[in-house]
Amino acid sequence: MPEHPAYPVGLRLSGRRTVVLGGGQVAQRRLPALLGAGADVVLVSPSATASVEAMAERGELRWERRRYAEGDLAGAWYALIATSDPVANAAASAEGERERVWCVRADDAEAATALTPATGRGAGVAVAVLSATMHDRDPRRTAAVRDAIVEALRDGSLVARQHRVRTPGVALVGGGPGDPELITVRGRRLLAEADVVIADRLGPRDLLDELPPHVEVIDAAKIPYGRYMAQEAINNALIEHAKAGRAVVRLKGGDPFVFGRGMEEVQALAAAGIACTVVPGISSTISVPGAVGIPVTHRGVAHEFTVVSGHVAPDDERSLVDWEALAALRGTLVVLMGVDKIGSIAAALIAHGRPADTPVALVQEGTTATQRRVDATLGTVGEVARSEQVKPPAVIVIGPVVRVGPGTPE
Repeated sequence: MPEHPAYPVGLRLSGRRTVVLGGGQVAQRRLPALLGAGADVVLVSPSATASVEAMAERGELRWERRRYAEGDLAGAWYALIATSDPVANAAASAEGERERVWCVRADDAEAATALTPATGRGAGVAVAVLSATMHDRDPRRTAAVRDAIVEALRDGSLVARQHRVRTPGVALVGGGPGDPELITVRGRRLLAEADVVIADRLGPRDLLDELPPHVEVIDAAKIPYGRYMAQEAINNALIEHAKAGRAVVRLKGGDPFVFGRGMEEVQALAAAGIACTVVPGISSTISVPGAVGIPVTHRGVAHEFTVVSGHVAPDDERSLVDWEALAALRGTLVVLMGVDKIGSIAAALIAHGRPADTPVALVQEGTTATQRRVDATLGTVGEVARSEQVKPPAVIVIGPVVRVGPGTPE
């Protein structure tokens, strides 16, 4: 009898009885998708992994703590057979055949009536990849094809080639600390769908080179009207392009709401009646220290970290920072935009009680090809920053975690 390929189909299992036999690693991997599909899952197994047991304890599925018995598949729409007993698996499979229940078998795919594809999701699309024939069932190959398609969907390249999705409005996208690979997959997809990109100087600039030639790129740093009017001009540009029916991405460095003035832009758009999607980004406050091997928290060393803006000196009447309170903390202090003020910041912390020998690291252009780290102490950091010519953007980390490295005992 000639072999026929499997017929691809999507099952709507919401509220429908689904039986899982076996509570081991296979069940642990497959259950989340079944539960996500809304299936009414009954697990039959004398034991289960800790993760599967937790699903049962949370009431996500019903667990009957016993071995398979004839009749377990009665009334089921779908079954996953994954016990460690091949005799029980064969018996359950035979029951499924009689009861016309589609069954997946973890131990013998050729004896199954259903196959589990390599699945993934990207850009609102579910991808399922099956081998064309039973004799060509290499799970590594189907997984690799799945991954390639999902990655192309997520970064927008496949959507851009086949069907470019345009949603008028504004997306406020956090681009991460600088490395173009550290933007979120959603942020990258929205970039690929954009008509207009208004980009900050500190955003991941390499991503702009990947945009199609028809995309208008506006450098926010060069928007006219001077420093005081710059934010208002950016807001106006966002509103103008969105009202013209364009898909606009406001690409910002780090996270839009961590010293990024993102909320000001959201408020301006809301006042103009324009929809805005906020896509969080990886903040440089944790990613840049991590890139040079500094954990902002570490067991037995620091149980807290505090992020502060250093663009205003401690003795400036405009400062909103309680430097005395910060000096009393025992955890990690992360300072952004503080390179030119680090001398006065260090002096204020020392004056309020932080030891002068507290370790300090200055990480310039973190996560990029030009990243460099300069170490000092609170007592020396002002002079070291000048002598080493540390330039912004730089993240400054203050505290004992600076001296915690991969080889340091806990």
